[in-house]
Amino acid sequence: MHDKTLSELVTSLAGGELSSRELTTHYLKRIQHFDAQLNSFISVTAEQALVAADAADRARAKGEAGPLAGIPLALKDIFCTQGVKTSCGSRMLDNFVAPYDATVVERLNAAGTVSLGKTNMDEFAMGSSNESSYYGAVKNPWNFSAVPGGSSGGSAAAVAAGLVPAAMGTDTGGSIRQPAAFCGITGLKPTYGRVSRYGIIAYASSLDQAGPMARSAEDCAHLLGAIAGHDLRDSTSVARGVPDYLEALDAPLSGLKIGLPREYFGDGLDADVEAAIRSAVSVYESLGATVREVSLPHTHYAIPAYYVIAPAEASSNLSRFDGVRFGHRCKNPQDLMDLYKRSRDEGFGDEVKRRILIGTHTLSEGFFDAYYLKAQKVRRLIRQDFLDAFEEVDVLMGPASPTPAFDLGAKKDPVSMYLQDIYTIAVNLAGIPGISVPAGFVGGRPVGLQILGTHFAEAQLLNVAHQFQQATDWHRRRPALAEENA
Repeated sequence: MHDKTLSELVTSLAGGELSSRELTTHYLKRIQHFDAQLNSFISVTAEQALVAADAADRARAKGEAGPLAGIPLALKDIFCTQGVKTSCGSRMLDNFVAPYDATVVERLNAAGTVSLGKTNMDEFAMGSSNESSYYGAVKNPWNFSAVPGGSSGGSAAAVAAGLVPAAMGTDTGGSIRQPAAFCGITGLKPTYGRVSRYGIIAYASSLDQAGPMARSAEDCAHLLGAIAGHDLRDSTSVARGVPDYLEALDAPLSGLKIGLPREYFGDGLDADVEAAIRSAVSVYESLGATVREVSLPHTHYAIPAYYVIAPAEASSNLSRFDGVRFGHRCKNPQDLMDLYKRSRDEGFGDEVKRRILIGTHTLSEGFFDAYYLKAQKVRRLIRQDFLDAFEEVDVLMGPASPTPAFDLGAKKDPVSMYLQDIYTIAVNLAGIPGISVPAGFVGGRPVGLQILGTHFAEAQLLNVAHQFQQATDWHRRRPALAEENA
């Protein structure tokens, strides 16, 4: 069963070839048998999953089930889930059980999906390797000595290993697309405001966006249709209708205009990764698309701007974790200040502390105009670069990461880690959608092709990705672990 894509499982459930209980039990056994090697899950909710699976089977028997009813999936441990620990990969929230559901969780529940548990992640979504989690690093199923990417690395590894057919992630600077690339799966970061952020524990509020991670673009289309849409509880949610993302998947690509940003093919890009990306682009040319070079001239300012804006927002968002209202509290504090200081010191890891300090400094008197305000001006220029490019072409293509997955522990200094997101960060600053699809291998490790579109062009991105996957089989390749039976 785990060799099927989510879309194939939808067909199997609808045709009565298997029940949701059978499917859910199968995946729970795989998690129990294999996840000790990967560490991709923080919490497994087996009892709740089986109850939900039985409910989906009853609804289907009555003819009341939607297309996704009974489909198992996993949630990144950043989505508040009622009655389930929601830790954000941090000691700070190791004892936090959410009292309500995030909107994404509500909508997936309404669609009849079955949550198997919460996946591991970089602490508070701060990282590119899934090594900063309080619960330990996640391993890449293609090579256990490699990282799975971050911060949604647990979701990516679980899907790639066949522990779950799909999972939800969040993307603040590439945290869906980069781990999808490293693990050889498909990951979609929607337009900012397309999916509600209500109930997602905030890292950087103007950048965070939830999205699906699965084996194919068709799978992601199923899931985006379920979670997208306006939400009155999220002031940044856009009041805009949700199209049928499955409807346009088979549209031909003849006449598609593809832009290759010259800034994405310069120094720092691994030569073998570049070769794989250019080979993927040639597939599009064979499908009738035309390719031209374009420029995004402010790309090299993206990382400096991001690492001013994101930590500034994080320092504000994480100020609520003080040991008083919820979260970790130190033992036997001497006074209120000692409670604050020791609770935060014990509860947060090094990377989170680093970003809080950077953000607090950036927002302090005398530095706000020099750093934060200037970074926001640069952000506007980066956004305009994309808008100008989309006047000339329909989509942009390039690598999702400059290298394939690196080894665990290989990136010792923060700057070298931050540079892993050089091709993804600008997308969040501009608020546009992007998708990463498997496009080859380098040294036995997957390579991801990143496809970018203008605001609310998810349907076109899914169509472009789907047509590539109809012409290639990279998304069908699976690590050895996914071929084993539990």
